[in-house]
Amino acid sequence: MFYVKAPDRNGHEHFCSYGLYSVIKSRRMRWTGHVARMDGTRSVHRVLVGKPEGKRPLGRPRRRWEDNLRRDLWEIGVEGDWILLAQDRVWWRALVDSVMNLRVR
Repeated sequence: MFYVKAPDRNGHEHFCSYGLYSVIKSRRMRWTGHVARMDGTRSVHRVLVGKPEGKRPLGRPRRRWEDNLRRDLWEIGVEGDWILLAQDRVWWRALVDSVMNLRVR
């Protein structure tokens, strides 16, 4: 189990226990939403959204950050362009919170 500070209804913080997998997924989504809302000229945004040039190595393609994010969204029943979804902060935060409440199978 992993303990995270979480505010309750009154704004007081207390520690909640979550599975490590849920915490990793929620933090990945939170960071991705932050970067998706950045200006397109920022280097972090270009790396996350851009397409690399050149040849790929032989074999199975590596799993990309975007592939993991799409899978996380699919697990909570959300499909669509994640960059557009992340522009709405309230909606994206609700998605991040819903990932924390999922149980690991």
